[in-house]
Amino acid sequence: MRIGVPREQRPGERLVAATPKTVAQLVKLGYDVVVESGAGAAANFPDVAYEDAGASIGSASDVWASDIVTSVEAPADAQIEALQPGATVVSMMAPATHPELLDALAARGVNALALDAVPRISRAQALDVLSTLSNVAGYRAVIEAAEEYGGMFSGQVTAAGKTPPAHVFVIGAGVAGLAAIGAAGSLGAQVRAFDVRPEVGEQIESMGAQFVQAQTAQQEVSSDGYASALTAEQEELTARMYAEETRQADIVITTALVRGQAPTTITAEMVAAMRPGSVIVDLAASGGGNCELTVPGERVVTENGVVILGYTDLTSRMPQHTSQLFGTNIVHLMALLTPEKDGQLVLDLEDVVQRGMTVVGAGEVLWPPPPVQVSAAPAAQSEAAPVAVVDPAEAARAAQVRGQRRMAMAGLGAVLLALALMFVPAAFLGHFTVFVLAVVIGYYVISNVSHSLHTPLMAQTNAISGIILVGALLQIGSESWIVSTLAFIAAAVASINIFGGFLVAYRMIGMFRKDA
Repeated sequence: MRIGVPREQRPGERLVAATPKTVAQLVKLGYDVVVESGAGAAANFPDVAYEDAGASIGSASDVWASDIVTSVEAPADAQIEALQPGATVVSMMAPATHPELLDALAARGVNALALDAVPRISRAQALDVLSTLSNVAGYRAVIEAAEEYGGMFSGQVTAAGKTPPAHVFVIGAGVAGLAAIGAAGSLGAQVRAFDVRPEVGEQIESMGAQFVQAQTAQQEVSSDGYASALTAEQEELTARMYAEETRQADIVITTALVRGQAPTTITAEMVAAMRPGSVIVDLAASGGGNCELTVPGERVVTENGVVILGYTDLTSRMPQHTSQLFGTNIVHLMALLTPEKDGQLVLDLEDVVQRGMTVVGAGEVLWPPPPVQVSAAPAAQSEAAPVAVVDPAEAARAAQVRGQRRMAMAGLGAVLLALALMFVPAAFLGHFTVFVLAVVIGYYVISNVSHSLHTPLMAQTNAISGIILVGALLQIGSESWIVSTLAFIAAAVASINIFGGFLVAYRMIGMFRKDA
């Protein structure tokens, strides 16, 4: 089958749905690929690079007559008419807000897979172009803010004096928000962030930012993976918090976009209280904007000198990088749809991922798809568990008995240890003291390591296990059978830790390879 890659027609769009690198991966799946002449020029991918990757260069009619057409933007009416009945279109379609597009595709008798309708489950993350675009937009938002801001992000101490770091406040800790937090923090800014989902607080702090706590204004996510709506009381509390944070911030980045709609988080009164020269980057401008004064696609300067950026083309401002990531999402999708790697697309509507993305199938509109249980939402319980009623006095007595039992066991252990140490050689006491101190220090060091650093910590434990292994091998030939046995056990356990650690680290590193 042939895959067509057209040149995007939206004014100012610089992205392309396939790069030379992803074209080569599609060819490996058994497909013929035709790229419209000049499709990648705006992203610095010349036609000759596509040809070197195994694609052919053709006209727009050649591309739209292909068996499969993949693009960034949804096809226009003229392009739909150029499709062959039975063809498959893969692009972003916003099916919830553009039912007329689905009707036109169904009338043409084609299959349509919406890249922006990927179910929010772990198995589908490799296909999620919305996360890809959000990640780039969050990074670019910081770059745009740095261009507008009249100072440096990092604090400076020089012979001429010192300057404080920029204060950045990020609203929303989704993919875009976390990317913005990481970019601002890497530039040296002091970053604070808020999200209505309390479970993302650890993610914010792992990025080096401070999580703004507003407990009564937070709630769990809804069943579709998005934050549920705030109550009137919660909206009032968050408004107070937003007013205080924006007043102190030099740069505010908003990312709240729920199902294509942008709730208002920054009012005109809040903007009026900000310092002159402050910058607001509204990443939700495409949905109307989180800031009351945002104009989608425009740069606005308020009367008090606050710059509000409502750009909706942030991803197109980094076309080469974004196109590569976008094209990789499509490669992952085509790999899923080509189980035999023979260049033949097989659409399995029993698969929840493929069914969720398929908005039109064989002339029939299939949107919306059946609901899918997502990992972000807790599974509903069939019936409430019985609640045990405990007498407080009885609970206190039970706790006292448990405490006395633990103290008795600890005392008995201390006595037995003291008796054992009285009859061991003096040399053993020195080794035992080192062992006890090592256990205590190791426990407190490792227990205070953040969960986000456990994988790097694995490399250190491998090094320690290597030292243990060398020492154990030197003691295996000891004249004492007790020493030899302990040395053998130590060598075996250390070997398991070393090889197991390297295997886990290798698999985790493989998850981040771009060519995987």
